[in-house]
Amino acid sequence: MYTDSIIRIKNALARNKERVKIPYSRFDESILESLVKYGYLEEISRKGRGVKRIVEVKLKYDKDDNSPISGMKIISRPSRRMYVGWRDVKRSHQGYGHFFLSTPKGIMVGKEARKNKVGGELLFEIW
Repeated sequence: MYTDSIIRIKNALARNKERVKIPYSRFDESILESLVKYGYLEEISRKGRGVKRIVEVKLKYDKDDNSPISGMKIISRPSRRMYVGWRDVKRSHQGYGHFFLSTPKGIMVGKEARKNKVGGELLFEIW
């Protein structure tokens, strides 16, 4: 589940870890690829086979050990799903963050969803 992945990344950043291991799922991998695309993570790599597959995430830091991730907030949870139309996707932190959505066209950020005129499940916010 993506919530577990987000929490693992958040905890690893709090401890200034270099890498974090996350159980593999295609959904989580697509979210992590989007985080790499937007510069929040350094890189991801798949390891293992079958049931023991994991995704190893290399966290991104600058020379002063500051991460580009200031905060994360999980919005849609199993007990409370949050769906938005493309017109209802707002800017995150005055344009300095991103909302990540699960849409019929895949995982995308709010700006892409507005541009493609597609709504979906509002997963989390990162800034």
